[in-house]
Amino acid sequence: MNTGKVWLVGAGPGDAGLITVKGLACLREAEVLVFDRLVNPSLLNEAPAHCQRIDVGKQANHHPVPQQDINQKIINFARLGYNVVRLKGGDPFVFGRGGEECQALHAAGIAFEVVPGVTAAIGGLASAGIPVTHRDYASGFHVVTGHLQDGKQPQDWAALARVPGTLVVLMGMTQLGSICDALISGGKPATTPAAVISQATTPQQRAVYGTLSDLPVLCNAAGLCAPGLIVIGDVVQLHHLFTLNAVPAG
Repeated sequence: MNTGKVWLVGAGPGDAGLITVKGLACLREAEVLVFDRLVNPSLLNEAPAHCQRIDVGKQANHHPVPQQDINQKIINFARLGYNVVRLKGGDPFVFGRGGEECQALHAAGIAFEVVPGVTAAIGGLASAGIPVTHRDYASGFHVVTGHLQDGKQPQDWAALARVPGTLVVLMGMTQLGSICDALISGGKPATTPAAVISQATTPQQRAVYGTLSDLPVLCNAAGLCAPGLIVIGDVVQLHHLFTLNAVPAG
């Protein structure tokens, strides 16, 4: 029996229309589809009727299928000769554990290909009227995670507070208050524009715009929760140029 192949496909930040043409073509040829929680459910219908669909979605502090088991599943199906699509929200290589899965596939001798996707760190901001860079406001940006692997040292928020440009935090909603406090303690002005975009690019998208000091209070009052993007920097003030479903500050 011939060994199959694995495609690691980025599904984009939430809107099904933001998957790439190549990613959609892979879906339509899949024999096994292994997908994450943040993938738009309508994309699952793009796979053929005979395709096996396997949900391996994770939530904060709840991983029903551990990463090593996911790795083994996609390896096993490929060894059985199936063409496997590993469908991930956003981009596979932006906090999507795509690198870990590539390492496992390489070690197992399985052929694979990565199909990039629109990362929420950029596409999600755009949906809320926030450009990640702007010649007048930010000549660069940093994307970090607010949730590190167990045993890892926490982010050096004091160092990040001193870095110019836009700061985007993924998977940080449960730590929003402490992140804002740490950045202020590190020297970032409390008046720095800041925002949270919840469920970006979907019909359920909501956003709160404020400053580093009042953002946690505004988000709590608005009932915003994960999944959400935190963005900090002067580019946030450009959101007023767009007409969006935003929760007014205050």
